[in-house]
Amino acid sequence: MNEGISPERLKEELLDAILPHVVFDGWSESAFRAAIRDTATDPALARACCPRGAADLVTSFHKRGDHALEAWVTAHGTAGARYRDRIMGLVRKRIELIGDCEAARRAAAHFALPLYAPEGARLIWETADLIWRLLGDTSDDINWYSKRATLAAVYSSTFLYWLGDESPENTATWDFLDRRIDDVMRIEKMKAKLRESPLAKPFLEGPVAALLARIHAPRSAQAADLPGHWREMEKNE
Repeated sequence: MNEGISPERLKEELLDAILPHVVFDGWSESAFRAAIRDTATDPALARACCPRGAADLVTSFHKRGDHALEAWVTAHGTAGARYRDRIMGLVRKRIELIGDCEAARRAAAHFALPLYAPEGARLIWETADLIWRLLGDTSDDINWYSKRATLAAVYSSTFLYWLGDESPENTATWDFLDRRIDDVMRIEKMKAKLRESPLAKPFLEGPVAALLARIHAPRSAQAADLPGHWREMEKNE
């Protein structure tokens, strides 16, 4: 039934098929087998497409949300609002695009396992990176990392709050997000004041400044989930 289908399309079909089973079985082997059965896929073909079974599909589930956010921004844009509101709007939209709260809850449990925790952290980092890129961020120094680390913390804490939110239209979650964004903006203001302070000037110059100046963002999209790179010192420096 799946002859001639691309691996990407097959993975999408398996992901659609596994979601109803995730509610009962989680992102498990039994749920993956049910998805194979429901799509009438050759088990060998399904294994070739998803060597880790449901673990590959839960990763695709998260990335589907990132792709949906990117498509939404392409269609609607982010202009016309304060910068902090644009950040908040994209975090909120990314969570709203999840849609299936129970599948997301099961995904959170999956990535809480020690075996999959590093992958879960990487996916959250990629989501934070996507949001900053959609906002037009062009930072190439240590700020590239601090921005994404801060936003990853905001997104993950808001996501977990959303999972347990029973307020009408998730108003409690968006109020929580608003407070977290305010916290971030306060941190940024403190950083700006610190840079302008004459007392902090000695610490922001000299060897410390030289060290930080060698930290850069990854050079390619393929390396976006890596810690970046270290620029070798030139011989004449």
